[in-house]
Amino acid sequence: MVDADVLKSLKPESLTGIAPRIRDGDLLLCSAHDPFSRLIGLSTHSPWTHVALAWRWPSLGRIMVFEAVQKIGVRTVPMATFLRQSSTGVKPYPGKIVLARHRDFAKAHGGGEGARARRFADFAVDKLGDPFSPIEVAKIGVRIGVGALGRKMPRSLGPRDEFICSEYVARCFAAIGIQIAWDKEGFIAPADFANDPKVAAIARFRTR
Repeated sequence: MVDADVLKSLKPESLTGIAPRIRDGDLLLCSAHDPFSRLIGLSTHSPWTHVALAWRWPSLGRIMVFEAVQKIGVRTVPMATFLRQSSTGVKPYPGKIVLARHRDFAKAHGGGEGARARRFADFAVDKLGDPFSPIEVAKIGVRIGVGALGRKMPRSLGPRDEFICSEYVARCFAAIGIQIAWDKEGFIAPADFANDPKVAAIARFRTR
């Protein structure tokens, strides 16, 4: 579990200092205060407003971030870019970012089960470029509203190829049989990743 206290207790470090500790499939838990992030935070009563995935690209010497963002959809950007600005181009990044790790994925990737990690990566990559249409964006907005009211999610509103960030990451984990626990009401949120007892904080990034 990643308690919100880490936003204060973990000393911020540079990407250069943290990079050697980053593993494929690590989580990036964000606490931001731009308008869309505030909407997520209000609906979940949590400081955690965004979640993304880290993955190494050795041939290019880069660590990439996979994420689903409003208006764009599923995309990947270099970690340095992710830390420098928001998905809408706000500089510096309007909040704090914590590196975290799911214990079961660490086992899948480092315990001789490389095929599972490959399935995870295949799903993450195959969703790249999935755009958000106006209807999809409206559905996402309704899901957030349902979450704020604490209502059970109607099946018709569930994500297909349109995701908010946490739904995309949860589907990546589900591709290798790892389920993120949540209450099935509203939508799976960044806070659900932070609340998972198998997720632990590793470090906090310096974003400015």
